[in-house]
Amino acid sequence: MRSAPSSPRTSEGEIIKDIDEYVTRHLTEPQSSIVGAVRALMAAHAPGAHEVISRGSPAWEGKKMIAIISRSKTHITLAFARGAEFKDPHGLLDGVGKTTRHVKLKTVSDVEDARLVDYVRQAVALDAQ
Repeated sequence: MRSAPSSPRTSEGEIIKDIDEYVTRHLTEPQSSIVGAVRALMAAHAPGAHEVISRGSPAWEGKKMIAIISRSKTHITLAFARGAEFKDPHGLLDGVGKTTRHVKLKTVSDVEDARLVDYVRQAVALDAQ
């Protein structure tokens, strides 16, 4: 049986409890600005979603998980928990699993792309079902 993923921790071993602390402790530019833009996007278009730390990463939950981000050296990945159910006329979604689809965000302007709003709205609508 696999154990649950650990929460991100400070160098002193304390659990990181919110996204502000995660950003401060784990991200540099441009990642921190990209995450700030994602937070603004989610606040504007998924206002009922709550920011949480899930599986060690910043995430947004409604009734269930809506979206989660992860970091890499070159980008931030925004994954939609039910993205495989999305209509994707924009062709921006990546992934082949049964449930999740994601977009790679390399700049703040990637987050400001109006097509991303469509994905957030679809995520919120699926969560409301």
